[in-house]
Amino acid sequence: MALRQAPPEKMMFQLTLRRRGISDQAVLRTMEEIPREAFVEEGDREDAYRDSALGIACGQTISQPFVVAYMTEQLQLQKRHRVLEIGTGSGYQAAILSRLAGQVLTIERFRTLADAARARLEALGCDNVEVMFGDGFDVPPGAGQFDRIIVTAAMEQIPQSLIERLEPGGILIAPVGSHHGTQTLMRLVKTDAGIERKELVDVRFVPALPGVAREL
Repeated sequence: MALRQAPPEKMMFQLTLRRRGISDQAVLRTMEEIPREAFVEEGDREDAYRDSALGIACGQTISQPFVVAYMTEQLQLQKRHRVLEIGTGSGYQAAILSRLAGQVLTIERFRTLADAARARLEALGCDNVEVMFGDGFDVPPGAGQFDRIIVTAAMEQIPQSLIERLEPGGILIAPVGSHHGTQTLMRLVKTDAGIERKELVDVRFVPALPGVAREL
C-alpha cells in the first residue's frame, strides 16, 4: 500500500508561520507536534493546516494557525506556569498550551464543546489540562491565581476580576473590541507599578458571552 503523501498545506505549515514572524522554537515545535486535524470537523480535515479559521460546533471557530502561534508566543510560557484559558472551543489552543506550561485550566460555556475537547485532550495525553464547563466571566474563586491568562473570544473590555487573577509578573492576552467587526489583540502585564497595556495586532474572534449556553 502506498504511503499517503502529506498535503501541501501541512508541508507549508511551519514555513508559513516562520514567514509571518513566529520565531519561538518551542512554539514552532509544539505547533508541528500537535495534530490540528484532530481538532477540526471531519469535513474540514483536508484544510486543517491552511492558515485560516474554520467553523466548529455550536457556531464557534478554531482560530487560524498564525493567530494561535502568535498569541502563544506572546505569553512567553515556561514549564512552571499555570495558565487559564477562556474559551476552550475545539481544545486546540489548550493542547498547544499543555506542551509549554505546567498546568492549564480551560473554561468553555458550551457543554458539547467542553466534552468533545476533554475527550480529544485525553486521547492526546494532555494530562495537565482541566476542561471546565462554566462561565469565563465568572471564574470560580477556588480556581486560584494564574501566571498567564489567554482569552480566545472577543471581549468588549477585559473584566477587572480577570486581571486580578494574574500573579505578579503575569501576562494576559485577549482580543478587545466590538463584537461586530475586528478587535485588537491586547497584551497586559502585571508589574509592581500597575498594569502595562500594549496593542498588538488586529484580529477577528467570535464574541465572548457571559453565562453558560442554555443548549448545546
